[in-house]
Amino acid sequence: MASHPPATDVPNHHAHHPGFAGATGLLCALGMAVGRGADADLAIRLVDLRPGDHVVDVGCGPGAAARRAARAGARVTGIDPAPVMLSVARRLTRGGAVTYLEGRAEALPLGDRSADALWAIATVHHWPDVEAGVAEALRVLDTGGRFLAVERRTRPGATGLASHGWTDERAEAFAALCRTGGFADVRSEPHRTGRRSLVAVLATKP
Repeated sequence: MASHPPATDVPNHHAHHPGFAGATGLLCALGMAVGRGADADLAIRLVDLRPGDHVVDVGCGPGAAARRAARAGARVTGIDPAPVMLSVARRLTRGGAVTYLEGRAEALPLGDRSADALWAIATVHHWPDVEAGVAEALRVLDTGGRFLAVERRTRPGATGLASHGWTDERAEAFAALCRTGGFADVRSEPHRTGRRSLVAVLATKP
């Protein structure tokens, strides 16, 4: 009989999070709007973002990475389930290179093969259904499209805020889901941005 990892070891171990809303959601959105440039630059580099690419930012929050990608010459669609996040993102974004849409990783409001790159920065650990999210990423990406998930690298047994992210084992579990979900060239690797330790899973749509 196959053994299954405990719920705390799955990539979406915080899927129970109630989401961002109200005054608390607004404060979180404002706090997340700054200090995320290094993570965004890492994502831009890892997906080899090129001018003119259409990149989808799943769980875009207040749009920090989306705006960074737009400044790099990409056309960006930021998607988030929280209206408060999208409201802050729209207020902070200038120009027409970024479009913000309400939606979830499991049901992206985009057409088939419509994106060159898709990333999820510090959001997969909140996805209610990881398999459905991976399937949607595969559907939305064009052939050769690049898929990236980045999470804070955490230690086994961490609790509270320190547990928001992935252990190496969770990253490998997500990489395995990407392989079984149809992605190719899947790899998991550690990275650092300043003092932050991150783990990234990269994949390509064949």
